[in-house]
Amino acid sequence: MTIASNFLPEVREQYENLPYPPRDPEDENKRLITTWLDDLPMINHYCFGGAQSFAGGFRVLVAGGGTGDGTIYLAEQLRNTDAQIVHLDLSESSIAIAKRRAEIRKLDNIRWLHDSLLSLPRLGLGEFDYINCSGVLHHLADPDAGLDALLSVRKPSGALGIMVYGRYGRTGVYQMQSLLRLIAGDATGIGARLATAKEVLNTLPASNWFSRGRDLYHDHVMFGDAGIYDLLLHPQDRAYTVPELFAWFEDSHGLHLEFTDVGRGRSSYLPQMVLGPHQPQFLSAVAAKPLREQYAIAELLSSKLDMHSFYVTANPSPAAPYGDAAMIPFFFHEPVTGPEISSIIHKNQTRPLVMNHSHTGVRVALDPGKYGKFVMKYIDGKRSFGEIFALVRAEEKFRKSPPGDAELFADFKSLYEFFNAIDRLLLKRLHP
Repeated sequence: MTIASNFLPEVREQYENLPYPPRDPEDENKRLITTWLDDLPMINHYCFGGAQSFAGGFRVLVAGGGTGDGTIYLAEQLRNTDAQIVHLDLSESSIAIAKRRAEIRKLDNIRWLHDSLLSLPRLGLGEFDYINCSGVLHHLADPDAGLDALLSVRKPSGALGIMVYGRYGRTGVYQMQSLLRLIAGDATGIGARLATAKEVLNTLPASNWFSRGRDLYHDHVMFGDAGIYDLLLHPQDRAYTVPELFAWFEDSHGLHLEFTDVGRGRSSYLPQMVLGPHQPQFLSAVAAKPLREQYAIAELLSSKLDMHSFYVTANPSPAAPYGDAAMIPFFFHEPVTGPEISSIIHKNQTRPLVMNHSHTGVRVALDPGKYGKFVMKYIDGKRSFGEIFALVRAEEKFRKSPPGDAELFADFKSLYEFFNAIDRLLLKRLHP
């Protein structure tokens, strides 16, 4: 394959010399690195209505797969299926690392392509059910051309998993990039630029915006030279606000977005969850605004979203629907169980109940309802809502006047929306 002529040569040079993220393939013997967007239960819930079995030749493209985090995680999850994964990247060095990682794991369901994603329309790869493109579009000279290339190989029913940089959360990063261009703009070679960047980093005053935002930026600490260069010296780097993303994907391309901040889910885009249990009066007016405006308000309130992760579909209602008795609720991303949550609700009789989720830092006040603790008690990842509701109705205290499904769904909605907003409670359908 030949690399497309319209990528930036500096970008390819960077990733050939400093593959990102830096990975030691031998670590595959010790751990599996997970990638948030590529969890199959998340993809199923948000992109396929909870009904995707990932069988029947499910096809995956990892566009700009780098050293292989997303590719390896997807291939491992799909190991015992007939799924096909294509890993495409413009850096031979990065592909070599990803290949070795796959060899150590004995994964044989990956096809490797050395090319630019801009070449996709003419590579003859066919169409894909799911396309991962994480941290790539914002490094293209023309990101919309990159999106068009991805859409050209997406099945009509397929989905994209996208990550691009967030503008407000990277305020300190862009000030540092400007500073380094002024100081090291004449430096030639990657090594010289890195040496200058390290010297500047070691002498930054506390008043510098990058210094103030050190809790937001970790690549330069975690990933050494590759992290410093990717964060502060990248030759092509742009970021987006929530309104810009809606304008780009929804208004210009007619696509639907489902946001999920890494580790925190949709909660980072909901003003009421950003602000915590003490809700100011202005939130009632905010709640009446369109969802995209609420997301924009949350982004400005927190100012810490340094990246935006989201799923993209043509279907305007791709997520598994709450209110369907055939849906199976299950907890994900942490070892919490329904009975444990039920016990917490039972022990804490204060109303409203303040839910303090330690893993995400999200704290909200909510009404657990009359039946919430009973519904939670029976959530085991196997029972459908219909089966759970039947067990609730069989509880001694409800036998004389058993609630119907509609009443139970309405009563449980507050609890469901909290745990779903942090991507801990998802839905799926039973497959035959």
